[in-house]
Amino acid sequence: MKERNGNLNGEGSVLRGTAAVHAGEARRKPYAALTTPVVQTSAYTFENTAEVMEFMKRKEAGAAELRHEYGRYSNPTRSAAEGKLAALEGGERALLFASGMCAVTTSLLAILGWGDHLIVAGGVYRRTREFAEAFLPRFGVEATFVPHDDPASWEAAVRPATRLIYTEAPSNPTLSVADLDLLSAFAKKRGLLGAADATFATPVNLRPLEHGLDLVFHSATKYLGGHNDLLAGVVVAPAALASRLEEAQGVLGGVGSPHDAYLLLRGLKTLDLRVRRQNETGLRVASFLESHPSVSRVYYPGLPSHPDHETARRLMTGFGGVISFEVRGGLEWTSLFIDRLRLPYIGPTLGGVESVVQQQALFLSTDPEKRRRSGIADNLVRYALGVEDAEDIIADLKQALEF
Repeated sequence: MKERNGNLNGEGSVLRGTAAVHAGEARRKPYAALTTPVVQTSAYTFENTAEVMEFMKRKEAGAAELRHEYGRYSNPTRSAAEGKLAALEGGERALLFASGMCAVTTSLLAILGWGDHLIVAGGVYRRTREFAEAFLPRFGVEATFVPHDDPASWEAAVRPATRLIYTEAPSNPTLSVADLDLLSAFAKKRGLLGAADATFATPVNLRPLEHGLDLVFHSATKYLGGHNDLLAGVVVAPAALASRLEEAQGVLGGVGSPHDAYLLLRGLKTLDLRVRRQNETGLRVASFLESHPSVSRVYYPGLPSHPDHETARRLMTGFGGVISFEVRGGLEWTSLFIDRLRLPYIGPTLGGVESVVQQQALFLSTDPEKRRRSGIADNLVRYALGVEDAEDIIADLKQALEF
């Protein structure tokens, strides 16, 4: 596994833990505050007409640095969070959105137009798939879904109208890891944009831009925020592409709020500490589950049994805090197992300091046929580790499995 450095506000090379604390934020903050304040305003005023004219001239000339004008376009607290996120990913610019899905949907709508084609490699978040299958066709955009580990299928899917190839690494819920080096080389050879949702990895464990991709997405609601108390999403991209996405964001309006940006800044400062803890616990818990007779299969890229283990070892610095596994039993037995767990909460999220577990099939539908079509087994459990002690998590899993 590789160690990587981040960039602190574009100056020099620093460890990513240091970047998580300091990058993106001014050293001297308003009112000499230690933390970046929440600038809770919808608009910004001008001293006089001359100031308005000067601002508009610079804006129309495409100036890179502009003062703030209106809350939908920019906000100081949001800008600080975006600067930190760009530094952590090693990218030129980051844009903060109202949610992870908003980041994905706005970006795809900005990049793709009538007659264009999108390739989706591997399993992706179900709402992302729904957007590609049900919403993009309304705008004349088609999507082809291919395996994450079959370059021949990628090649077969390419059309003259193909514009982008998109993947998740690791994917939800089976934690597949596409070979991003191979995928980016494939995209560049054919003049395509390459994009990855790296929510499960975080920039602590994987930085897709370093492997040649053009865009990286995160649901900042999850690990980046880290405390289950905000909704936000981010895309990191080269400056020219980010400007296109920013224009779409200004029109569609899905901006991150100042308060959520403040909470995100707070959460990012401990990102490196939290993820490293979850990496360590994840490997221990996954190894325990794989050895337990009541568990039939474990999906965790840190285990040699995972089909993408070697790819994950090459690309990632750690394997994350999400473990999916199948217990030996059907729907009802799996539900009993989950109800016997004492430590995690039952819910549909991940990435916070509290452990959260879910029987994914039941969060999809109570209809057995719909669950069967989804490909999610009734006995699949997704366990998102918090920062509790590994010994306590394992002891709780053990008592819940042995009845």
